[in-house]
Amino acid sequence: MKPSRSAFLSWIYDPKIRGIIAQVVTLIVLGLLVGWLAHNAIVNLAARGIASGFDFLNDPAGFGILQTLIPYTESDTYARVFVIGLLNTLLVSALGIVAATILGFIMGVARLSKNALVSALATVYIETFRNIPPLLQIFFWYFAVLQAMPSPRQSLGWFDAVFLNIRGLYLPRPIPTEAVTAFVVAVVLAFVLWWVIARWAKRRQDETGQPFPVFWTGLGLVVLLPYLASLIFGSPFTWEVPRLRGFNFVGGWVMIPELVALWVALSIYTSAFIAEIVRAGILAVPHGQTEAAMALGLTSQQRLRLVILPQAMRVIIPPLTSQYLNLTKNSSLAAAIGYPDIVGLFAGTVLNQTGQAIETIAMAMAVYLTISITISLFMNWYNKRMALVER
Repeated sequence: MKPSRSAFLSWIYDPKIRGIIAQVVTLIVLGLLVGWLAHNAIVNLAARGIASGFDFLNDPAGFGILQTLIPYTESDTYARVFVIGLLNTLLVSALGIVAATILGFIMGVARLSKNALVSALATVYIETFRNIPPLLQIFFWYFAVLQAMPSPRQSLGWFDAVFLNIRGLYLPRPIPTEAVTAFVVAVVLAFVLWWVIARWAKRRQDETGQPFPVFWTGLGLVVLLPYLASLIFGSPFTWEVPRLRGFNFVGGWVMIPELVALWVALSIYTSAFIAEIVRAGILAVPHGQTEAAMALGLTSQQRLRLVILPQAMRVIIPPLTSQYLNLTKNSSLAAAIGYPDIVGLFAGTVLNQTGQAIETIAMAMAVYLTISITISLFMNWYNKRMALVER
């Protein structure tokens, strides 16, 4: 039995059916477009005699790298070069996120200070650095500041252990001893006890209303337990201090000028935006909360730490995630000053040597996509932890 015309029309005009048809058609068109692009790329690569695939990762690189966090020689493979570029990108991103967060919170709170001078200085800082492009700030710190540093023989030194010159920032390097295992166990145990005490203190405060100094207790554990481990098992590290030998320093750990310039520029640029996010989050807390805290006799520091910031964090965290993602992506500007990150090293030098643009660019894009998704997932988890629970 054939369906009636009215039944057919009702099926066609059903919004749900039409939505499914539209999505299927879109997928088919998208698949055809991707297939055409892939076919076009394969034909062009074959015409130019360029090999495809990832076999090139096993070939020796044959070039040196300015900074590596793992051992590397010129005979190592392109795969190891990829890992080195990835680690360098993670290093500058992690350093930048930590520094930008600390600076941003300080400047955001300072801009709301009742002290006119402190507020004015914070305003000038924020309005200046957030309106200058990050690339120009990187150039400023690299060419105008660090390239103007003295030579190694005239280095700026602090405590005869830290030195700054045109070749970078030299720091003492810790060398692990046999007692480092006990030291690490003590640190982990201290943080576990801190977490246990925090949960106990929260439950205790919910039941009795009496607060407990969790922060100072936890901080004491983190300091005391590793110190006791050092007294019992010996020092966990010996320190290799940089020393001037001939025309340069030897020993210690060096932060090359490219890393310092990139770290400082990205931290300052991003902190200006974080400061505005912090200021907006604090202003979003109803003034009645502050008045209620004052009525309870809390000091200004207690009001900020116990009442205002915990509520402001629920407003701060979502835009803060975007700033962390921006900082990570802006680290790709490192190629402008020669810092060996994943873009300059792998999608630059390796691409030029192998000619396999599709594979190298795809791997570099996959790195940033993975890092961004990881940061987003972690911050979304943290945001849910900080969100208000309605009963």
